[in-house]
Amino acid sequence: MTIIVHHLENSRSQRILWMLEELGLPYEVKRYERNKQTMLAPPELKKVHPLGKSPVIEDTDDERVIAETGAIIDYLVEKAGGKLGPAVHRDAVLRYRQFLHYAEGSLMPPLLVLLVVNRIPFLGKKAAKRIQPMVDVHLDYVEAELASRPWFAGDEISGADIMMSFPLEAARSRAGLNASRPHTIAWLDKIHARPAYRAALAAGGPYAYA
Repeated sequence: MTIIVHHLENSRSQRILWMLEELGLPYEVKRYERNKQTMLAPPELKKVHPLGKSPVIEDTDDERVIAETGAIIDYLVEKAGGKLGPAVHRDAVLRYRQFLHYAEGSLMPPLLVLLVVNRIPFLGKKAAKRIQPMVDVHLDYVEAELASRPWFAGDEISGADIMMSFPLEAARSRAGLNASRPHTIAWLDKIHARPAYRAALAAGGPYAYA
């Protein structure tokens, strides 16, 4: 079995490389660079999937092409026989599902808006002051959750943690996440120290949020 990861630089696809390293599944990386002016994905990705975005994986065994990070995480958990999936405890299962979807559905949108407006001269700074409090609500929520347990779903790392890595790395880099939220910072430092995370960085190349 080989999984081909269509990996766009500085993108959500870094999480899929990390997931594969944690699971110990064989994979190959096909790298794509962003347009230097627009920072958009290259048109070659549309040959893989109609949306032309990353991450996208190809499973050569099943001849499947799968897009969307959360869907890929679920697929890989199933492929690995449940490893890094939710624990059997009902509360852990529900937390796993929540954070698997919360990362992109609730946390990432205001972060993305903040990242965009911060690049706009003059008016961008004024807009950012109105958006930052929205981001802070999420960061406070995450801090409270991580204060109560070591990982997002429970006592062990899971796909939910891998999903949450990208928005929280972005928040640490550009959206005010700092030592005032020590449990979140400790969680980020903990994932960055994992051998599988480091192996994924080596496979994927430079990663701006790491």
